[in-house]
Amino acid sequence: MGGTTRSTTLERPGSGYIKIHFTDVRLKSGDVLTVSNPAGTEKYTYTRDLESSLTATIDATGFWSMSITGERAVVSVTSPASRVRIDKITRGYTEAELDAQITPQSICGTNDYRDAVCYQSSNPTEFGRTKSVAKLLRNGRSLCTAWRVGPNNRLLTNNHCFTSTAGIEVWFNYRCPTCGGRSSAPVTKVLAESVLRTSSALDYTLFTVNNFTAISSFGYLELDARVPAVGEEMYVSGHPAGKLNKLSLRDDRNGGGYCAVRAVRVNGSSSQSDISYYCDTEGGSSGSPVLSRRTHKVIGLHHFGGCPNQGVRIDLVAAQINSLL
Repeated sequence: MGGTTRSTTLERPGSGYIKIHFTDVRLKSGDVLTVSNPAGTEKYTYTRDLESSLTATIDATGFWSMSITGERAVVSVTSPASRVRIDKITRGYTEAELDAQITPQSICGTNDYRDAVCYQSSNPTEFGRTKSVAKLLRNGRSLCTAWRVGPNNRLLTNNHCFTSTAGIEVWFNYRCPTCGGRSSAPVTKVLAESVLRTSSALDYTLFTVNNFTAISSFGYLELDARVPAVGEEMYVSGHPAGKLNKLSLRDDRNGGGYCAVRAVRVNGSSSQSDISYYCDTEGGSSGSPVLSRRTHKVIGLHHFGGCPNQGVRIDLVAAQINSLL
């Protein structure tokens, strides 16, 4: 791209997002590179000072821009004096590709999870807790879930999701505005900034993000640092298979009633580190909060599938991170 002011549109039909890598970046002082969706409702701007954007992942040959939700991305440069070259893109799987890629090994019986908004009227408290949950896009390719813990710039996910923040996007409000819909509400995206503490033994990563003010309005979850009771009703909020936010609240193995804790002190990444349950999850749900219906606070950090599915006991995690919250 160069010679005259111009725009170009990249399209990958059916893709959930497009993420672009730029090389040979030659932006003159005062010029702007813009990456946006066609409507301009999602837009990221880059100047000569790439770091100041807080949305560029800089590497040895150039940088990755923040992803654009949807199947089309528009790239433009404001002046013919500047130039960049697009050398790589990644994209989100289509629905058909997702179905082929994701093995539903964590769907226990009938798939009972639903769009979170489906419970807005019937279960407003549970629905309200889903707003603090975000989708993770790892280096433009793989998927996990994360969530805000406490009022400060702190988020939790799994250690197996990442231990280095390079290239980690965090998507808030990636959710359906209508029950059963297929498109997302406007998404707020930030980049992971730094890892504060991580543990493979308890499979957690506590981290911060750039531009925290952009996500502060989404609220936060609190930890319930205890071993829950067997039979205690619970739910999981996350992004199974990278989908729009889902709430796993009901369990057909429990007669269609609420999900419940099946066992505690189950072996996980460490001896007796987990709780188990039949709430439905899939690949991409890793890092989701497991919440009690009694306190509506977090009792586990989902990390294993297999029916029963498992989450790390949050009392063990809290003992290691409380001083950093």
